Order: sequence, then structure tokens, then C-alpha cells
Amino acid sequence: MDAPTRPTADDSQADVSSPAAQAKPVVATRVGGDDQSDVASAADLRAKRVVVTRAESDNGPLSSELRELGLQVLLWPAVSVAIAETGPLEAALGNLHEFDWIVFASRYAVAAVIERIPVPPANLRVAAVGQATGQVLRQRGWPVDLLPDDANAAALVSAFATKPMQDTKVLFPASSRALPTIAVGLTQLGAAVTQVEAYRTEPASLDADACRSWIERDAIGAVTFASPSAVVELEHSLGKAHFDRLLATTKVVAIGPTTARELGEYGCTPVMAESATLKGLAVTTFRSLQTRD
Repeated sequence: MDAPTRPTADDSQADVSSPAAQAKPVVATRVGGDDQSDVASAADLRAKRVVVTRAESDNGPLSSELRELGLQVLLWPAVSVAIAETGPLEAALGNLHEFDWIVFASRYAVAAVIERIPVPPANLRVAAVGQATGQVLRQRGWPVDLLPDDANAAALVSAFATKPMQDTKVLFPASSRALPTIAVGLTQLGAAVTQVEAYRTEPASLDADACRSWIERDAIGAVTFASPSAVVELEHSLGKAHFDRLLATTKVVAIGPTTARELGEYGCTPVMAESATLKGLAVTTFRSLQTRD
């Protein structure tokens, strides 16, 4: 296997966006027409690897999507998901009947809550930041009352803005690295938001020397990022010189606007996934590799 390490957990796929995000990444388009001079061959696509920086197993969802498209994958999990200190979450869930809404921004928050509360109170309404999170909720028998068209936090706050939120009580079980967009946005709408840590997002242990070797051999065609934290932690693991070279010599693909904005902090304008899902990330990566520079 090409992966320098084995992952320990799966990073959140939800791209949590700030309303102030100003990144303007390029969106990939399908290559077509009769002129094939700018289109990479199948052999070209197979020759270089695609780096997956989210933490997942060898047959994880993004890796599987990429392989189904004929691409070779390198697993470089930059972050891992760990159990949070459970006291605050359990205290909030003990009073779940007092809340009007619960908001989920990732499947990990869903898992942490449903492990403790298999069936929601009848009066509780449920919001999810994206289709993937909503699907996990429905699979576990929870309703989804609010789901924005775009899978990011700004869109979720905008969806809430159409509802009466004054003095509404909202529980937000979140990552240890959750951006303030949801909590601040709902508070500005008049809601009383209780944010508790449901899980921890931490740096993963990478074989940095092995990763740098791939970069030095120019054997990487694309690198995918599904969260801002993966950008930050991969740069820490590789070091600035190798991280800059990786961004400069590959197709860089971000799942959504917040991740794209974080890459912009490193001077990179990524291709942004056609949809903020792992399938969208995989398909956009494939299409970006079809086009020669």
C-alpha cells in the first residue's frame, strides 16, 4: 500500500463556512470537445497519486470514490478524531427536553449524541449542516427538520433566519475546533445557544519523511482537503518548504469555501468541489486531473 501511515479515525466531511469567507476558488468543469491536446490520458491519470488528507481507512468513502474513478490513492490523514471529555455533553443531553433545536455539523457529533440518546424527545427539532450528516441522522431514526441547500454553516444560519428564533433554545454539540459561525450566527438571530464539545479534532501521526519523499519525486497529481484543520496540520507535519512545494506542483482540491479560504492563507487558490460532499470532491479531483496545465 502506498500510504505512509494508517489512519486512526475519520475527519469530518462537513465544510463549515464563515459568512465573511472571501475565497474565490476555481470550480472544475467537464472536459469536452474534439481537441484532446489539453486532456490527460488514462495512463497519465494512473501515473500519479491523489493524496487524501482526511482520516479514513484504506477503503474509506473518499478513497473508494477516487479508486472507482481509476485513481491511485495515498492516505495522509492529517487529523484524527478523539473522544471528548463527556461531562458537559452528558449534562446538556440530560436536559435535552428543554431545548427547541439541536444542530449537527458533522457525523461525529451525531454519533456522540445518539450513542447516549437513541430516540430524540418529541418536541425537539433537528438541523443538519449537509446531506451527509442528514443521511446519518435519518439512518439512525432521527428526523431532519432543517437542511440547507449548501453544506456549510453560513447557509445553515441563513436557513434559520427564515424562522422565529428569538429566545429559542439551541443545543450545538460540536468539534473542539468548531468555528464560531453557527453559534454566533444563531445568537445574532436571538437564539440562546448552548455549545458543548462532542468530540476532539487532533493532529494525526504521519510518517513525514515518507510523505516528503513522495513530494520530492513529483509523484503526486492532486491533494484533497475536506476541512481547514487538515490544511493546518498537514503543513505542520510536512514543514513549510515541502507543503509549499506540494501545493505548487499538484492540483489542490477543497471540499468547500472554508477549506478553500484556509488554503488561501497559504497562497493557494484551490479548485473547489462541485458539491460539498466526498463524491463531489472525488469527481472534481478526477476532472481537474484530466486537464493539463
